[in-house]
Amino acid sequence: MEHEMRAEYEEGVLPHEDTPVKIWHMVRLDGTTAMCGRPLAPAAATQAADVWGTPKAEPFCHTCGAMYLREHPQDTG
Repeated sequence: MEHEMRAEYEEGVLPHEDTPVKIWHMVRLDGTTAMCGRPLAPAAATQAADVWGTPKAEPFCHTCGAMYLREHPQDTG
């Protein structure tokens, strides 16, 4: 299954190119619900799943990380 990361922003903040990211979540490709169950804005920034585990993915949702590892145990480095 394909995945990507999607940004969550502070409550009441609309996604924009230079809006600071509160936390990154993992979603199934083109999804708007994080693997932890959090609904995310369709217009939120995304990053490739390959960025997971790098400084560009921080801060990252721990619950999404655990669920992602269950689906992709080979991506542990």
